[in-house]
Amino acid sequence: MPDKNLAGNRFRFRLLLSALMISLFSGLAVAEPVLGDDVPWLAEVTQPKIPANAKPLRPILTDTDGQPITSRAAWESKRKEVLADWSEFLGIYPQSEAPLEVEQLSTEKLEHGTRTLIQYQIEPGRKVRAYLLKPLLNEAKGNQKLPAVVAFHGTSTTTFQKLVGLDGEDERHLGLELMKQGFLVICPENYLWEEKKYLDSVKKVLTLHPESRGMAVMLLDGMRAVDVLETLPEVDTDRISTYGHSLGAKEAMYLAAFDSRIQAAVASEGGVGMYSTNWEAPWYLGPEVKSDSFDRDHHELIALVAPRPFLVLGGESGRGCSDGDRSWPHIAVGQKVAKLYGESVRIGLYNHGEGHRISPPSGKKMIEWLKAYTR
Repeated sequence: MPDKNLAGNRFRFRLLLSALMISLFSGLAVAEPVLGDDVPWLAEVTQPKIPANAKPLRPILTDTDGQPITSRAAWESKRKEVLADWSEFLGIYPQSEAPLEVEQLSTEKLEHGTRTLIQYQIEPGRKVRAYLLKPLLNEAKGNQKLPAVVAFHGTSTTTFQKLVGLDGEDERHLGLELMKQGFLVICPENYLWEEKKYLDSVKKVLTLHPESRGMAVMLLDGMRAVDVLETLPEVDTDRISTYGHSLGAKEAMYLAAFDSRIQAAVASEGGVGMYSTNWEAPWYLGPEVKSDSFDRDHHELIALVAPRPFLVLGGESGRGCSDGDRSWPHIAVGQKVAKLYGESVRIGLYNHGEGHRISPPSGKKMIEWLKAYTR
């Protein structure tokens, strides 16, 4: 029979080491965004429309004495607590120190750049495939470095192929479109497709990390994608952003919350609220999050993103949509935190009202947002 005290000590050591790694890679202080001019429609997407029947959220802008937090310094102290609590809940394990060992599997020339399939190491014994989309360099601009995007795909049997223009309708080829706009884009493949069934993929990956949740795996994978970008000489490491749709939107939100190297983010139809989508799935957070005793929600993650620019794209109407006006209570908390930094609020929601899809207007908004806030 295992020694319970030894197991407990190992678990506590794991959490301590995780907190240390988070402080190293994400930073307990909030990174200041690199900003240019605001998008012209900023006011349109930052005016809260909170439903009258909105479910109350756990207050986070209060200190240990229950007093309101009204200063940046007080919030940054509280922020450490929020970050530590979420890290413990997720079972975040230390970012791998194993070398990336990036391998080029194939490459092809496109009209506006190159599309290269690569593979790199997440941790010993586990590798991930990703597409790199590199725009043609503008010789007239000399050696000017490029902004970069970690683009996450949605739930699809073809995984990242729609993002990079190899499958599906044109409006889903947003990774390719970002490349045309001058971004260097990495599109990693989600771990759920490592085995034939999602649950088998979860079991395989978490066997080595039994105290972790599936979302911790996705977070680590996203952080390793940022690591890959940082190795590329063409990338301006001060101008890295993230985008995702549906499944990928969840990844984008978590990556922005936990990794301060991300300067701006767009999450399309991921379902911000804990009850808005299937967060209870074992590849995300598990059934505990739908119990009456669980009072955490993702307004806390949006608060961790603040004051960096974060845009939610919602479909509101239509079957199966995940974000819309019901997302506003969570977003409004992030806006309150952003105001403590004394800058314009750049956290909001664009509700295209076309259901769980990437509409042409929302795709355009995403690109404009990332272009404005990763200059």
